[in-house]
Amino acid sequence: MRPARRTVLARTGSVTLVAVVTVALAAAPAQARRAAPAHRHGRFAPYLPSDKSGFGTAHGRASDLWYTLQPHGGTGELYYPTLDTPAARRLDLVVTGNGHVQHADRARTTIVNGAGLSYRQVLVRRGAWRLSATYVTDPARATLLTDVTLTSLDGAAHRLYVTFEPTIGGTPGNDRGRTVGRTLVASDPTGAGAVRAVPRFTATDNGYRNARSPLAALRAAGHLRAHRARTAAGYLVQAGRTAIDGLPGRRHLVLAAGFAASGVRARAVARRSLAAGFAAVARRFAAGWNAYLGRLRRPPSSLRTPRQVTEYRVSEMVLAASEDKRHPGAYVASPTMPWVWGAQRPSGPYHLVWSRDLYEIATALIADGDRAGANRALDFLFGKQQKANGSFPQNSTVSGKEFWTGLQLDEVADPILLAYQLHRFGPHAWRHVERAADFLLSFSQDGYHAPYTPQERWENQSGYSPATIASEIAGLVCAAVIAKANGQDAKAGKYYATADRWRRHLKGWTVTTNGPYSPKPYFLRLTKDGKPDKGTTYAIGDSGPAHADQRSVVDPSFLELVRLGVLPWNDRDVRNTLRVVDKKLGYRTARGMFWHRASFDGYGETSTGKEWTIGNPDNSFLTHGRGWPLLTGERGEYDLLAGKRHAALAALATMARSANAGYLLPEQVWDHRAPAGRPGFQPGTPTLSATPLAWTHAQYIRLAVDASVGQVLEQPAAVADRYLRGGSAAQVSRRAAPGSRR
Repeated sequence: MRPARRTVLARTGSVTLVAVVTVALAAAPAQARRAAPAHRHGRFAPYLPSDKSGFGTAHGRASDLWYTLQPHGGTGELYYPTLDTPAARRLDLVVTGNGHVQHADRARTTIVNGAGLSYRQVLVRRGAWRLSATYVTDPARATLLTDVTLTSLDGAAHRLYVTFEPTIGGTPGNDRGRTVGRTLVASDPTGAGAVRAVPRFTATDNGYRNARSPLAALRAAGHLRAHRARTAAGYLVQAGRTAIDGLPGRRHLVLAAGFAASGVRARAVARRSLAAGFAAVARRFAAGWNAYLGRLRRPPSSLRTPRQVTEYRVSEMVLAASEDKRHPGAYVASPTMPWVWGAQRPSGPYHLVWSRDLYEIATALIADGDRAGANRALDFLFGKQQKANGSFPQNSTVSGKEFWTGLQLDEVADPILLAYQLHRFGPHAWRHVERAADFLLSFSQDGYHAPYTPQERWENQSGYSPATIASEIAGLVCAAVIAKANGQDAKAGKYYATADRWRRHLKGWTVTTNGPYSPKPYFLRLTKDGKPDKGTTYAIGDSGPAHADQRSVVDPSFLELVRLGVLPWNDRDVRNTLRVVDKKLGYRTARGMFWHRASFDGYGETSTGKEWTIGNPDNSFLTHGRGWPLLTGERGEYDLLAGKRHAALAALATMARSANAGYLLPEQVWDHRAPAGRPGFQPGTPTLSATPLAWTHAQYIRLAVDASVGQVLEQPAAVADRYLRGGSAAQVSRRAAPGSRR
C-alpha cells in the first residue's frame, strides 16, 4: 500500500460479503472511523476473534437476540436488538480451584441434533473437572438461556463464576453496571442487559476493564475480592459467583442473559425465561427451527454422507438466522468482526448488508424453496437500499442506512438479476429495475463509462473487471425482459443493444495476449484502462503489493461470465484462463482443492498467524490471503455446466470438509504457507477469518441443489438464450476496440 493513500478493505465478496472492500481511509465515512469518546473508567478491548464455533437465534421475530460461541468456551458477541448491534462482548464461564483460574485442556462445540441452532460446549480439565453448557434463545423474548453442568473429576470443589462484558447499544465504554438483588444489570441510554441464574448468584461484582476488574481479581486470586454494587459509565466487566462447585448435589444451574429497553424490563425478561424452564424453552426453540426446515426442500440427492446432509441443514438455518428480525430482508454478511475490524467503533463491516452478498443469499433461498425470504431480500434492496439515482450503496446497516460510500456496479446489477429470478415483472418492480438499469447506462467517472466500475467484486480496485461486466451484461438483458413485460420496448432495445456491445468488447477490455503466465490469451482480474496488453500497474489492496503489472494478476471470478450465461463453458479463453488460475491460485489439501481469490492477495493472517490489519506501506509485515471455500463452490458450478458432475460433487464434498466442528463454513481456509503444519493451522481448515460467512453457506446450498438437478438453476435463462443458444447474432471479439471507454 502507498503511504500517501492508505487503503481500507472490508471483506466480503461482497464481507465476500459474504468480498473485500477497498476504500480510502481518508474518505471513509465519519461514523466508520470515528474514535469513541474518552472515558475515565476502564479500557477498550476489541471484540473477540471471528472464528465462531456456534451461531444461533430462535426462528421467528419475537426474540431479537443472537448469540455466537468461541472455540475455547463461552460466548462471543451477543447481538440485540438488531444483528448489526453487538450488545455484549462476552458471557463466559470461569472455573477456579486451589486459588486460581483453571483453564480447560480440551474444548469442543457441537450442534445438538434435531434442536435447530442449539449448540453444546464441553470443556475438560484433565483429572480435575468437566463443564458442559448448552445454549438456546427463548423464542418468546430476548433471552439467552444456558444449561450448565459442572462435574468434579477429582473429588475436589471447583467454584464456577460467570463474567459478563456488556457493550449495550454497540457502544463500548458507555455502560453503567449495578447489582439488583442477585441480578447483574448493565445499561446505557439505548437499552439494558440483565444476567441472573438459578440457583441464584451467591456474590456479585461490578467493575471496569482494568487491573482491578472482577476478571482480573479472579485471575489473580481465584475469587472475587470486591463486591461493588454499582459503577459509573465505562467499559464494564461484571461477575457473579454461582452456587455450584462440581460436587454431587451442586453441579447444575441455568443462566439467563436477557435484554430489553430498560434495566427493569431486562430483569423481567430474564426472570420469565428462567421461570419457563430450560427444557420447555429448548423444546420451543427446536420446534421453531424444525417447522422452518419442514417448509424447505428435502436435502438434495447430491449429498452423499450424513456430514454433508447436516452441513446442508445447518447452512439453511445459518442463512435464515442471518436475517435481521426488525428489518425483514436485511441479511448480514457475517455475525463476526475478524482481525482489525473487531477494534472498529462502531463495529463492522461484516454485520452489514451488501447487495452482492444479499443476491448470493437470495439465490440460495430460491433454490432451497424459501422464496418468501428471497422476496423479502429484494424488497429490502428496492425499498431500503436503492438510492434516488438508481444505484445501491456499497453496504448499509440493517435499517438501510448507507455505511461505506463506495460504488460497485455489480451491486447495481445484482438486484435486477434477483428480480428476474423471482419473476418480479410488475410495474412496482419495473420502476426499480428501470432506475438501476438506467444508472448502468449513464454511469461515467474520470472519463470512463460503464462497464468500468469504481470498485470490483473484491472491492479493492477500479477498472474493467470480467466478473463485474458479467453481472452488468446479464443485468441489462434481464432488465430488457422486464421492460418488455411492461410495454417498454424502446427501453428494452436500448438495454439489449448495450449488453450486446459490452459483450463484443469484453475480451478487448480484459483478455491479455502477452501476459507472463501463458502464450495463449487469458482473462485478467481487471484492467485499469481497458488495455490488457499494456503493463499498467496498480495497488492490489488489502496489504498486497503497491505496484503490480495488471497482466500478472488473475482471479477465479471471471467464471461469473460462464455462470451467468454470457460466455459458454468451452470458450477457448475461458478454458485457458482456468489452466492459468489453477496453476497460480489453486492448491490441493487433504480436504480438497481450494483457490486464492487473486494474485498477491494480502487479505489474511501473517505468516505467523497474526491478524490482518489496515495498511502495509513499507512491507514491515506481510499478510497472505488464503483459499476461499466459496470459490471451490463456484468452480463446482462451472464443472456442472461443463458436464463434469463428478467434479461438482467433489467440490461440494470439499466445501463440507472445510467447516468447523459446529458446521460453520468460513471465509478462508489455511494454505501451505507458514504457519501451515502447526497445530490449528492445517491446510484446508478454517483460518481466523469470518466464520460463519453467509455467502459460503449460500454457495454450498446452491451447488448442492444444482448438482442434484444437473444444471445451474440461478443462470438467467434470458441471458443463456441470447448468448449461448442462438438468440442473438452478437459475437465476442477477442480484440474488439481495445481500450474503448464506452
